[in-house]
Amino acid sequence: MSYKLLAVDIDGTLLDSKGNLTEETIKAVNLGIEKGMIFTISTGRPPQGVEGLIKKLGITKDMPLITYNGAMVIKWKSKEILFQSTLKHEDATNIIELGKRFGTAVMVWTDNKLYASELSKKAYDYSSISGVTPLFLGDSRETIEKNIEKGVTKILWYDEVEVINEYLKEVGKYLSDDVNFHTSQPYFLEFVDKSASKAKAMEKLGEYYGIKQSEMIAVGDGLNDLSMIEYAGLGVAMENANDIVKNKANFITLSNDNNGVAYVINKFILGTI
Repeated sequence: MSYKLLAVDIDGTLLDSKGNLTEETIKAVNLGIEKGMIFTISTGRPPQGVEGLIKKLGITKDMPLITYNGAMVIKWKSKEILFQSTLKHEDATNIIELGKRFGTAVMVWTDNKLYASELSKKAYDYSSISGVTPLFLGDSRETIEKNIEKGVTKILWYDEVEVINEYLKEVGKYLSDDVNFHTSQPYFLEFVDKSASKAKAMEKLGEYYGIKQSEMIAVGDGLNDLSMIEYAGLGVAMENANDIVKNKANFITLSNDNNGVAYVINKFILGTI
């Protein structure tokens, strides 16, 4: 099989456990691109939160990015949006109010801007990950409504791991059927519209580039990667992946500390292994 598109998650996949890119990974990615592979990073982060990584990879082509866990597909240079999904207004306001009532830190992404329910330590900790400075969401419903009027791409709750686990068990009963929710990290609970997923984003990229589902590879380690791993012609789990992800994958590569992404490129794209 000739594979033409590779989608990879960032944390626990593309980066090692210290959060670094290895020289082996950088080399393999660029050799794959030189051979004609469409390379896309698939992440919960916003576009701004990925640009530094692209520069470290040394990529100069206008590559597509799957951001906000599939709610936006955008080209990183031209900023052309290929696909975007936003939460329904009533769903967004409900999730915001629910989070505030529970006393959790609420982060709201709208128009590629980051709003926080409180400008707390958690807000700034999250800002250091996303690469975007948070703005205050507001106290009054009127202010919140104004700040989200352009549509909400994603909402994130940030709390202690055991608290997030409790929310995971309970929050579904408060939400409409139009909302997808999952953890991207043990301390992050994310909400997007049901039309958004990493799998849907890959489908849209296939339409855009004329690439078949069978010609795609997806690599990840977490539950938020499951949809794209199940969708791709070749779904790959990292050796360090969640067991559920491993059980659904077609292939298990080396861990993120052993250049697992580079191994996939060398084996399935370059054919050097």
